[in-house]
Amino acid sequence: MTKAAPTFYIFHGDDELKIEEEVEKMRARMGDTPNADLNTSEFDGTITDVAQITSAAMAYPFLADKRLVIVKDLLTWITRKGAGETGKKAVERLVNELPQLPDWARLVFVERDKLAENHKVVKLAQEHEHGFEKVFLLPKDATQWILKRAHDTYHAQIEPPAAAALASVTGNDLRRADNELLKLVAYVEGERAISERDVELLTPYVAEATTFQIIDAIAEGRGRQAFDLLSRLLGQQEDLFAIFGSINRQFRLLLLTKEYLAGGGSTKQIKDVLGVHPYTADKLAVQSRQFSLEQLEMIYRALQNYDVQMKTGKIEPELAATLLIAGLTR
Repeated sequence: MTKAAPTFYIFHGDDELKIEEEVEKMRARMGDTPNADLNTSEFDGTITDVAQITSAAMAYPFLADKRLVIVKDLLTWITRKGAGETGKKAVERLVNELPQLPDWARLVFVERDKLAENHKVVKLAQEHEHGFEKVFLLPKDATQWILKRAHDTYHAQIEPPAAAALASVTGNDLRRADNELLKLVAYVEGERAISERDVELLTPYVAEATTFQIIDAIAEGRGRQAFDLLSRLLGQQEDLFAIFGSINRQFRLLLLTKEYLAGGGSTKQIKDVLGVHPYTADKLAVQSRQFSLEQLEMIYRALQNYDVQMKTGKIEPELAATLLIAGLTR
């Protein structure tokens, strides 16, 4: 016997991109006729009464066999601190009315955080024959997510170092990572795998990767290349304060890395000790060998001095960056 289709769904968790894709699949199942729009409703759960939502789901569809109702943030809102009796009544109403939804109803609750396992509506969706509940959590390894996304969704190849570089600057923002990945896929046009160089060229906020290159150039006395890389960031319309802040941050991390390793720490633990992406940790381990502890302390003091001068208007950020590079590569 075929199991009846669910009439109410709960999609919750912090992976907003995946949740959005699941909701889009449900929209697609409504078809692309004008009637699909007439039979689709969306509500903001923080300002909409439960009665209005369930009434919309129970309304007979117009020249169609399903009615889709999408509700955002309702379940979190009615169980928040301060929801009081109003929230309790809203929960009880859902518990009583959701099992009574007609076969044509497709009521979807979208929550941007993982709901508690003892949430009454969650338990109902898990246990009732017409309920459906699924948690979507951000992946622990964004690099692997990018590699898999490129292969499974875009039928493209991306080299692991390129995926790591992209992950290091997009972090857990999968929507941002996906947008950049789509640009990279279009750029290589399936002719080859996406390289780290492609990420550097096309990702406008890959300032961290370019900052690593600036520091490499500084360490090796390549002043001209360091200035060229700085110009590239400016050409990408990166904010000068942000650029200087990125250089400041990297040298602070290098100093912390050097101190940690000098004290007998393991390179494998840098990512956990400093709370950085594995790609960033690997770069820090390599670059820290290019400086002595005394050099890094001197550079960091100079950076702090420039930072104070910039914030008090005594020096422009571009001049501070220029003086820093010139002083360290002469």
